[in-house]
Amino acid sequence: MTVRSATLEPPERAVAVRPNVSLALLSVAHAINHAQVALMPLVFIAIIPEFGIGVADVALLVTVGNILSGSMQLSFGALTRIAPRRVILGIGNLVFGGAMAAIAATSSFLPFAATSIVSRVGGAPQHPVGNGLLAEQFPPRRLAFAISAHIAGGNLGSVAIPLLGGAVIAAAGWQTAVVVFGLPAIVVGVLMLALIRETGSDRAEARARGSARSLYLSLRHERDLLWLYLSAAIAGGGRGLGVISTFVPLYLARGLGYDTATVAAMYTLLLAGSVPAPLVAGWLADRLGHKAMLVATYVGGAGALVFFALAGSSPPLLWAAIVLLSLFNFAESPQLQALLADVTPGAIRDVAYAVYFTVAFAIGSTWVLLYGGVINALGEAAGFPVVFALMAAAFLAAALAVLPVRAGRRARVPATGSTAGAGRLEPGP
Repeated sequence: MTVRSATLEPPERAVAVRPNVSLALLSVAHAINHAQVALMPLVFIAIIPEFGIGVADVALLVTVGNILSGSMQLSFGALTRIAPRRVILGIGNLVFGGAMAAIAATSSFLPFAATSIVSRVGGAPQHPVGNGLLAEQFPPRRLAFAISAHIAGGNLGSVAIPLLGGAVIAAAGWQTAVVVFGLPAIVVGVLMLALIRETGSDRAEARARGSARSLYLSLRHERDLLWLYLSAAIAGGGRGLGVISTFVPLYLARGLGYDTATVAAMYTLLLAGSVPAPLVAGWLADRLGHKAMLVATYVGGAGALVFFALAGSSPPLLWAAIVLLSLFNFAESPQLQALLADVTPGAIRDVAYAVYFTVAFAIGSTWVLLYGGVINALGEAAGFPVVFALMAAAFLAAALAVLPVRAGRRARVPATGSTAGAGRLEPGP
């Protein structure tokens, strides 16, 4: 699909954007981004004896990488005022893929750690900058599906790597694996720089609206955004990736005593559902309304968690519960991100997404720590059911936080020197 600005002066500055090209490249980049996250645990297994390190060293590396890449999210609201999103995304993928491939040349832990952290930081623009680009280029009636496709692409990377990455490591070693999965990111980065087109309307509005600091501070007065931030923080307690994907396999193995093969099969089904579920939910949301679909997803996710906890050790009930978890709990995040775009003016879209993903990364880690503490305090037999009950309660509370949001009213923010209040399809810089 090609969309051309129709009311621009002078006409020669009109920019033809290609939303589907942007979405395709973002989805592939997201798959590679998730592939790295899924591949590195397999690499860690190989380097621990090779480099003579311990699990604590690996845990420290992962923590530092998460903190640095997560904290970078907040900076993109300011960086997008300086550089086009395609440049930030393209260079980010070049750094991400180049550093990942360079890991293969390291022969001790410190260079390995430093290079892998650089790679993680290079992948940081994927969520906030990528979603800002989609929100600018896709109309509201197609936005939920676009964001869902972006997220489904990442989930596909998570699902495929345990098999593909393990096979490459077994056949050719971990050094080959990081090169094999790093080089595609470089190619995608080059394609982003060459093929993505932008109108620059959001950047023009943001500059006209004021300084980056003033835009960040203005979020305090965006009532609907604050409700969505609260919902995102609460919903982190029942979200699929990072929370459900961490505790469901542990419960199956340690709480119910299932064998490794059965746990692996159920876990594979859980992750496999994370690819089609967001796509279907996004398609429905664009037709039924983003807010209505988000609330329905929260309620369905809470019900799936309760069903899973009550299924006991019954295989048929557990398989059915796994299917429900994969349908609802992996589909929530894209619906929330689409609703955020609904209520966010173009001038503050980048800072809004920057804050959103910073909150999501920070709170997600907090929930995991909380649940681990509950299980440690109560014991595994009593702790796991309590944790799943807390997850269900979190999803219901998140649904309540969404109810006050005034959906379908993307703000029109007048900005001096900007010709379109909607912040869409304007001339580039």
